[in-house]
Amino acid sequence: MDLILIILAGVLIIVGVLGSFLPMLPGIPLSWAGLLLLHFTTAIPMNYTFLGITLLITLIIFALQYAIPALGTKYLGGSKFGMIGASLGLVIGIFTPIPFAILIGPFVGAYIGEIINKSDSRTALKAASGSFIGLLASSFMEFVVTVIYLLLFIFKIWELRSDIFAI
Repeated sequence: MDLILIILAGVLIIVGVLGSFLPMLPGIPLSWAGLLLLHFTTAIPMNYTFLGITLLITLIIFALQYAIPALGTKYLGGSKFGMIGASLGLVIGIFTPIPFAILIGPFVGAYIGEIINKSDSRTALKAASGSFIGLLASSFMEFVVTVIYLLLFIFKIWELRSDIFAI
């Protein structure tokens, strides 16, 4: 049973890494679920501090993924309308089956928000670019954390390989 849990944990973590740049997969929650499964095995002792810290990191990064595109809009001169548009565009992009909608959604949302705010086209484009840059930054941040989770998984398996494979 332990080997099945370890394999499933590894699959979840790898899918989590892929999910950090594939928009339909929640990358960081999947990676954390893999770490959680790993600690349900008898070969690897449960470490509540480790799981608590990684869960906190997961929740913070997951929340920041929704905030950073809006903050990027604001940073490059966008208004409150642009920030709201970027957030709405991100949410709509997540649930739209159109390829790359999650990348285009915040950009279009920020642009429309700025146009509604009576900004000129140049200002709206600048604010929308901030949204896109913010989305790329948050995706990169998620990728780094999921790769760290993968490395933690590999390290833990390597460290306890004699206990795991003695089963």
